Amino acid sequence: MRSRTAPQLPRPPHRHRLIAVVIASIVLLLASCGGPDSGNDAPGGKPEPAHPGTAMAPVPQDSGTPGPPGEDPGRLSTFALDVDTASYGYARSAINEGRLPEPDRVRPEEFVNSFRQDYAEPEDDGFAVHVDGARTAENGTALLRVGLQTRRVAATARRSANLTFVVDVSGSMAEPGRLDLVRDALHTLVDQLAPGDQVSIVSFSDEARLVAPMTPATSRAALHEAIDSLSVEQSTNLSAGLVAGYQEAAKSYRRIATNRVILLSDGLANTGETNWQAILDQVSEHAAKQITLLCVGVGREYGDELMEQLADNGDGAAVYVSSQDEARKVFVDQLATTLDLRARDAKAQVAFNPAAVESYGLIGYENRALAAEDFRDDSQDGGEIGPGHSVTALYRVRLRAGATGQLAMATVRWQDPDSRSPAEASEAVEVKDLSADLWRESPARLQIDAVAADFAEHLRGGPRQDGVAAASVSAPTALADLADHASRLAEGTEDPAVTELAALIRRTAELR
Repeated sequence: MRSRTAPQLPRPPHRHRLIAVVIASIVLLLASCGGPDSGNDAPGGKPEPAHPGTAMAPVPQDSGTPGPPGEDPGRLSTFALDVDTASYGYARSAINEGRLPEPDRVRPEEFVNSFRQDYAEPEDDGFAVHVDGARTAENGTALLRVGLQTRRVAATARRSANLTFVVDVSGSMAEPGRLDLVRDALHTLVDQLAPGDQVSIVSFSDEARLVAPMTPATSRAALHEAIDSLSVEQSTNLSAGLVAGYQEAAKSYRRIATNRVILLSDGLANTGETNWQAILDQVSEHAAKQITLLCVGVGREYGDELMEQLADNGDGAAVYVSSQDEARKVFVDQLATTLDLRARDAKAQVAFNPAAVESYGLIGYENRALAAEDFRDDSQDGGEIGPGHSVTALYRVRLRAGATGQLAMATVRWQDPDSRSPAEASEAVEVKDLSADLWRESPARLQIDAVAADFAEHLRGGPRQDGVAAASVSAPTALADLADHASRLAEGTEDPAVTELAALIRRTAELR
């Protein structure tokens, strides 16, 4: 299905980034009582269960089909886009070490978005919207997939970048696989940069220190020397490092370039300000100048909550790396996607047809929940999306008996990274478009998404006595069966990442 791109809409009045951060924090607070698929979208919703992504929110029945987003909150699911993958990276590292990740660090959307998709790209610099799904073994239930895709760009065609690395050199970074991995990643990245790029380096321990002022990427020898000088010191004053990094980035800001702060840390802040909201308040003035943030996590002991919240609320993304191969994937294979920008404050809203849908539940995205009316409020933070990025959201949907016609309409809204002009694209799916059987007839990539999400639910919800996940994505599926699905899909797609997923599921079953 092809997306339909709406004409650009009038630009709203400018608002200070600090106001946006405060509003976003209020929305997040409200989300703790109601996720994107219930409390915020349905008036009078009940308090969220432990894992609201699997809760099913009722849809009021009438004879119509979904109108424009914003018409009826009871029909709408609204969330900011998220391209973070740190949760899956951390879980993979933990399981390979012989331990299970903490349940509260498992975010299903980051598991799903860690895998390659096959969505067609748009012809322009906006989004292509794809909606499909399949019926599951559970009677009357379907899995709905909303896929959003931006157009790729060759590494040689991306815009120039001003990069400020903020490097944690505290005592905890002495553990093997932390600072040495960071240094290797920085050396690798510097060798990939183009003549128009510039780099500055800030390190932090008890205090922040400017290791290298903004330097042209062509001065590689000087940058490599600065990277080699990074050595372990004492405490972790992450707030001082981030503030100094944003100040350095703001001094060298270039309007025609991508201006990004890249934080490399284990996230274990123990000196100075340690609360993500307070840290963002300190850098809000600089963040308002269109300086984005990438959080790169390392280390066996990892401050997941701090790094994730900094990324989600600081116009950025979070990834986790535990090996040189993973660092190379972020800084070499995905260089253009990592450094460039296609869209700012991107949000999605899915309108369900009450004549066809009895209830629905968004899987994951609890930390990205928005109220329905925030969708077209451009002061509300969304996600920052690079070229070639795909974003996938899965819904469990319970169909009404004899449902026909339109099932749902998905709309994405974003702002141009330079002009801040907003635009939208939409796509609808009908009940008849659903595959008849998830595991036998649906596209392979949809099945992989289902396996990844169900695996996440096992890890964060725990098994029942029968070995089945407490809240399954499709229908109750034991880990052994899930691993079999993954192995079959790995063989059919010849995708090493899916082969690894199958191995992780089997290893988890052993650890249980």
